[in-house]
Amino acid sequence: MSDHDSNPAVLFTAFEPSGDIHAAAVIAELKRRRPNLRLCAWGGSNMERAGAEIIERTGGDAVMGVPGLDKIREHKRLNRRIATWIQWARPIMHIPVDSPAANFPICRIAKRHRVTVVHLVAPQIWAWGSWRIRKLRRLTDLVLCLLPFEEGYFTTRGVPARFIGHPLFDEPVDEAQLDRLGAEFLTGSPRIALMPGSRPSELSRNFPHMLDAFRQLRINRPGLVGLVAAMDGRVERRLRQIAEAGGGWPDGLDCVPGRTDAVIRWCDLALVVSGTVTLQIARQVTPMVVFYTSNPILYYGVARWLLSTRYFALPNLIAGQEVVPELIPHFGPGGPIADAAERLLDSSQAMDTQRGELRRVVERFGTGHAAAAAADAIIDLLERSTEK
Repeated sequence: MSDHDSNPAVLFTAFEPSGDIHAAAVIAELKRRRPNLRLCAWGGSNMERAGAEIIERTGGDAVMGVPGLDKIREHKRLNRRIATWIQWARPIMHIPVDSPAANFPICRIAKRHRVTVVHLVAPQIWAWGSWRIRKLRRLTDLVLCLLPFEEGYFTTRGVPARFIGHPLFDEPVDEAQLDRLGAEFLTGSPRIALMPGSRPSELSRNFPHMLDAFRQLRINRPGLVGLVAAMDGRVERRLRQIAEAGGGWPDGLDCVPGRTDAVIRWCDLALVVSGTVTLQIARQVTPMVVFYTSNPILYYGVARWLLSTRYFALPNLIAGQEVVPELIPHFGPGGPIADAAERLLDSSQAMDTQRGELRRVVERFGTGHAAAAAADAIIDLLERSTEK
């Protein structure tokens, strides 16, 4: 009997840096509980450090939106290699991590070989492309959900699902440490955080409008200061290039790479591009204005017909109502963003109301540990699969 017959593999596939991070935590938990479990992956360095055997490295050039022809061809070649590996290794389970466009074809391959499929991070079918629920129903045995409303959404549509919590809420906020980290930041009042995202396309679309909003806010509030939370030094360099091309870096604004939580702790209000970072801000109960700049031609011509949710900002989706101002889609310039910020800065009651609603959003995530809950579900299905 070969090694892969006696010790069947679990295959993870992740194609973005965020997926690499999510998967790594679950891999580490599985390794802690089942040291001899063979975990293989198309994934990144975090998954490798957690204990996965990397078959091919992925995630270096993740693509958002509609991929180009070269990217489509590349994924087709990749899928053929994965199909060959699945046929040889005969894994007992496939765990696709986020990236449904890249992962759905692999799920189809896995299902052809009677492999159990467990989605780690639910596809955002509730937001757009609701017809994909039929595809998901065919291509999964279980969806592990990071957002509280997702379990009910999927189970009522015939898709097995389990809410496991979100990794952002696994550890409590160390406020004292964040205060120490932020002690060297700019002084002034009010304090505004600018959080423009990390993908190059997001930065180019959104950061100029953030800068415009910041400049407008300073007209009536000369003591106002701001910090840009950059993911790393590479992102900071790109942001400074964008600013120089659009009139220069504003007075009263600095950029801090790699200290997002400390910037959130420091600020009175965050101007933020829609995404998971809104939950990172909510975790510290910090008021925010959320926006996302879209191409008006693409939005009115295509996107609005695919969208199926009233809200897009995650705190609003979770609450089922608008608890934070959201300008989605936003077509620029920065005036509406500045106006929404002014309404909050002018009203301590509005700020306090938003903080109270954010607390309720955070409470819905409970006190569990997402990786541990994911490992519970995966091991349960593995044991049931080996009993068949």
